[in-house]
This record gives sequence, C-alpha cells and structure tokens, in this order.
Amino acid sequence: MTAMGQSPERVFIGLGTNLGADLDRNLREAIEALRRLPETHVVRVSSFLSSAPWGVTDQPRFLNAVAEIRTQLEPLPLLRALKTLETELGRLPTYRWGPRSIDFDIILYGTRVVDLPELQIPHPHYREREFVLRPLAEIAPEL
Repeated sequence: MTAMGQSPERVFIGLGTNLGADLDRNLREAIEALRRLPETHVVRVSSFLSSAPWGVTDQPRFLNAVAEIRTQLEPLPLLRALKTLETELGRLPTYRWGPRSIDFDIILYGTRVVDLPELQIPHPHYREREFVLRPLAEIAPEL
C-alpha cells in the first residue's frame, strides 16, 4: 500500500475481450468491476475499439479500451486484484495471447518501472499495439 496521505498513482489499464455474445457488455462489466477495486477511482475510459488479434491471429476480433484510474494499490497488489476480477468475470485459462472473455493489462503506472517475472511496467508491448495506443491517445494525449 502507498503510505497514508500520499496521492493516488495515475495508472492506465488496457482492457480486451473477444469471447462471448456481447463484447460491449463484457467491457462495460469489466469497467464496473474496476470501480469496485479498493482504494481505486476510475477517472475516464476510452471509446471501445474493434481490433484484429495480436500475437495469435487465428481467433475472433477483440474489443478493446483503456481506462485511466487513480489507485493507492501498489503494482503487485493491483495485478493480483485485476487477475481476481478476470476470474470473477468468467475468464478461463487458455494459451498465451489466446481468446478470452476479459483481459486486464497494467499499461503504465505513474512513472514507475517494474521488471519482475510476473509484471513488467510499462507493459512491454504497448507501443506495438494500436489497440492500446489509440485509446490511450484519446484519453491522455499528453502521453
């Protein structure tokens, strides 16, 4: 946790979904789930963007967005909370870059750099992904 009295960190979360009958609903439910995270406030969310799969291309198109949040959660507790939300929202294990009902990625966490086996911030591939860059530019053009 951040020391009491410190300002919450400005964090950008990538959201993606390509499984289910209503991808819009999947993203709306994921955004509502973000709003329930402790010590966290959703500031703004980008428009939803349909995109081709990245990495493994033989799967349905994705619907993506980026959310800006302010949080007191440190990076690893935030990652654990997001993984819990994915499970609660119906994500089942598949293969890397495979289809999923919901995916949360920590794109940027303030100005921090994290390089751990389970978490890299900034997200190592975000600069290669139009489905992250376009929504991020929409809500935070100064970045």
